[in-house]
Amino acid sequence: MSRKQYERGISYDDQRNVYYLYMDLGRDEDGRRLRQYRTFPTLTAARKARNEFLAKKAQAEAIIPVDMTLDQWLDVWMEEIIIPNRAETTVYGYRKIIVNHLSPAMGHIPLQKVSPKDLQRYYAELMREKGLSANTVRRHHDLLSAALHAALRQDLIPRCPTERVEPPRVIPKETRYYTSENLKRLYQLVEGHWLEVVVHLAGSLGLRREEICGLRWESVDFQLRKIHIRAARTVAGARVIDKETKNRSSARVLHMGDDIYRLLRQERGRQNEHRLAMGPAWPNSGLVAVDKSGVPFSPNSLSLAFTKFIRSHDELPPLTLHGLRHTFATVASAQGAPLFDIGKALGHSTPATTGRIYTHLVDQLHTATLDKVAQALK
Repeated sequence: MSRKQYERGISYDDQRNVYYLYMDLGRDEDGRRLRQYRTFPTLTAARKARNEFLAKKAQAEAIIPVDMTLDQWLDVWMEEIIIPNRAETTVYGYRKIIVNHLSPAMGHIPLQKVSPKDLQRYYAELMREKGLSANTVRRHHDLLSAALHAALRQDLIPRCPTERVEPPRVIPKETRYYTSENLKRLYQLVEGHWLEVVVHLAGSLGLRREEICGLRWESVDFQLRKIHIRAARTVAGARVIDKETKNRSSARVLHMGDDIYRLLRQERGRQNEHRLAMGPAWPNSGLVAVDKSGVPFSPNSLSLAFTKFIRSHDELPPLTLHGLRHTFATVASAQGAPLFDIGKALGHSTPATTGRIYTHLVDQLHTATLDKVAQALK
């Protein structure tokens, strides 16, 4: 090979008829020099790439050194960026990750010296020594990526180390659901139980538990048989938080079938009776999901009560309360409802979201489509 220096950082290979660009990337964490070579068919292309590289390198070298640890930056990031712009539940989740894991493991490292090697080691230790799942560790990576990209945008670091690591691969959770026969049997067993309304709202309308807890009587239109989903009650640690629905598409209007209409009418009457009996002692929260004393249920209490109910009936397969939402989607699909309409009823932002969560529905639709084509060709 005959390669000759042509000009600064560029050499020419007259046998292969290409230009080589040499880029000095500095040194790695162990002091070894990092080099990169690229080839170009023309001198103009090589010069353009060299100038872009040198400009980026000069910008990185212009970063002013700051005496700040990762911990200190995370404090600033939380106070100035996350708390003003994120839901309280998101803030709570981020703080748990930072306090319980990030600060003890990496908080002492200077912000400008956080390396891909530090991050890769951190992920491995979380999974190997602390037994965290790949999906949980991926949330740590997403937090770090958001925080360090914010530092990059503010010119506090020359590049974002999360861009040069291999984060844990997200493992899709198994979607558990009932068949229509299972759901019918559940409806029979829960009849007369205080969970009956909750079970029907989840199984027949696909409501999230937070949406059931946040549903108010003012959002139930008995005259038009419509239910307006526009609020939610969720938890952050031991606190119950009232908030808007998960996203804009989660705010939706659903039709009340005969069973839902009847059950909500009965529940409204029951609550009115208790309110009259208790007088001023009745909390009058305006919520649908309350106990006999008018105290609103928390999302966790509904989940625990439902799980206990299922376990007490051996004939029913194990299922979570959220599994009833999956059941609604599965039964609706079996009845021929398009994936788009199912997603709208569930409050998904796009049909792609529905397809990603309910891959078994996509598989069923794909199989049915191929069967129809095969049948048409007979």
